[in-house]
Amino acid sequence: MTDVASALREYAKTFEAALPRFLPQGDDPVSQAMRYGMEAGGKRVRPALALAFCELFGGQQDRALPYAAAVEMVHGYSLIHDDLPCMDDDDFRRGRPSCHKQFGEATALLAGDALLTEAFACLANSDFSPQANCRAVSVLAKAAGAGGMVGGQQLDLLYETRRATRAQLEDMNRKKTGALLSAACLLGCVAAGAGLPQTLGAACYADALGLLFQVTDDLLDAGEEPGKATWVSLLGPDGARAAALEYTQTARDAIARYAGKEHFLYELPGWLLVREK
Repeated sequence: MTDVASALREYAKTFEAALPRFLPQGDDPVSQAMRYGMEAGGKRVRPALALAFCELFGGQQDRALPYAAAVEMVHGYSLIHDDLPCMDDDDFRRGRPSCHKQFGEATALLAGDALLTEAFACLANSDFSPQANCRAVSVLAKAAGAGGMVGGQQLDLLYETRRATRAQLEDMNRKKTGALLSAACLLGCVAAGAGLPQTLGAACYADALGLLFQVTDDLLDAGEEPGKATWVSLLGPDGARAAALEYTQTARDAIARYAGKEHFLYELPGWLLVREK
């Protein structure tokens, strides 16, 4: 059985060693804030997915690093903006001052904008073919925009004041959380030059993984966000756990043809199911 936590640490180590080459190294406040936001750590699940899918379908891990950096930059920008007073108004992120507390609101806003822009430069300037880079840009743009993460965040705000059905909750989670996870998987496929059947399998896996990720988040945060539309508020703890088990099996079924039971990607859903914060 793969030790998922150890594998994630190895992927994170590889990614973080390469990260500085994708970020501006200037001393101006925006560049500093960009690095601050991106160097905050975390499990680096999205880069790990991009690298793992690239490897799974025969690609070279190091060549996928620009694509992994791009999807993590979009994630990093979203966290900086989520913490702003106009959104979640959080003073801390991963145990240290959030970007706007460290650099001020205006600089944090600009740093997030710059990370989003730089993400697409990473894709466009990578050494893959122009066709592959164009496809990668399309994948990430779809995941990041109004039909993806941004749209999901707007739905999240909407359901703070009204009850959501399961279908609505799934739609919100697919956009807010799942879209970038899906983009990471698909970017790994693009980097490997995977065919349509492999890409469809990755897409099914990523869809279930994104829903699982959010259900387990809601279970871990149960009681911390009263009034908000979550899996626990909709289904109760037992119903949310049942949904998590369902999504775990769906993800495993989608990847089993390509990644055996000892593979990181097969084991990852089970690890998410029982993870701690």
